[in-house]
Amino acid sequence: MQVVVSVRRYNPEDRGTPSYWQEYGLEVEENASVLDSLIKIREEVDGSLALRCSCRSAICGSCAMRINGHAKLACNTKLSDVAGEDGKVTVEPAGVMPVVKDLVVDQTMFWDKVRQVSPWLQPEGPEPEAEYLAPNSDMTHLAGVMACIMCGACVSDCTVLEMDENFIGPAALAKAYRFAADPRDAEDRSRLATLSEYSGIWDCTRCFECVEVCPKGVAPMDRIMSLRDRAMERGYDKTYGARHTDAFEESVTHSGRLDELRLPIKTFGFFNLPALMNMAPVGLRALLRGKMPPIFHRSVPGVKKVRQLVKSVKAQQRGE
Repeated sequence: MQVVVSVRRYNPEDRGTPSYWQEYGLEVEENASVLDSLIKIREEVDGSLALRCSCRSAICGSCAMRINGHAKLACNTKLSDVAGEDGKVTVEPAGVMPVVKDLVVDQTMFWDKVRQVSPWLQPEGPEPEAEYLAPNSDMTHLAGVMACIMCGACVSDCTVLEMDENFIGPAALAKAYRFAADPRDAEDRSRLATLSEYSGIWDCTRCFECVEVCPKGVAPMDRIMSLRDRAMERGYDKTYGARHTDAFEESVTHSGRLDELRLPIKTFGFFNLPALMNMAPVGLRALLRGKMPPIFHRSVPGVKKVRQLVKSVKAQQRGE
């Protein structure tokens, strides 16, 4: 199988020189992975290529990188699945994190954010004399999130982290859920209080990118949504994020569609002039592009069915 692997290169020793693309033509086996091709390049073509890998079995997560623009594990991504009709595949380092050299990134930021959520159990009272046996029903829902191998693929493609480095990030928040939802942990309330602040659970824009790229099906965004529900149930429902959620639900339930004109007012409060003034540029751009929401908001046809659906979902959530 003939492939052309286009690798984004960067050498820190060439100060002032930006990254660049370098193409390598290779003959590989039909079942070869992207990692196989990179190792072949390093061992047979260009020994200066830098990459990180270890287990080659999708367990260690060290070979996470962007392949054709999206984060994947190079070891379990077959070339035949990602190469285009011209046999070309692009490989570049993981996003968000600073590049050390070629395909190797500095994961200090990633691990700092994980430490930020206190990723360990904090039980109440003295150390138990015997093993704490948690009910199976309380632990099965954690099996998915505990499958995380900390590869950083979700962080690499997080659209919020690209804009705001203060965001805790999908991997750390998924790890936070693992402990906040553990029945043996006694600090779930304080965890939720901290996570409800700026840079926490309400900063996620629900772009689904972390769900798409996670190689283990952890679905970090779903864990973040669960943390939001837990936070509101615990009484942390006065934050802007919680108010936005309530206002969103109220609008859709009432009219079947989102009232974008009144959503900021209900989120920030009518008398919160600084916050509303910050939204003014957005409103002006919408007006200039003919996308200003209508002043008189109308319900969609058949809005009663929408209300019945919302009512049914709420009843289901209550277990009725």
